Amino acid sequence: MAGHKIAHATLTGPSVIKEILIGITLGMAAGGIWKMHHWNEQRKVRAFYDLLEKGEISVVAEE
Repeated sequence: MAGHKIAHATLTGPSVIKEILIGITLGMAAGGIWKMHHWNEQRKVRAFYDLLEKGEISVVAEE
């Protein structure tokens, strides 16, 4: 019986460059989502104060 050679995948350690790029990508994506959320909240606050200045809404409860 002849010995058969079987090709096995060699396990290597983590790729530092690949890990850095994945980290940068995930960080940029999370930062972009946070920034869009911040802009949306800022728009809501501006709209509220604009309506308050125009007198269309009031923060005083009517009796």
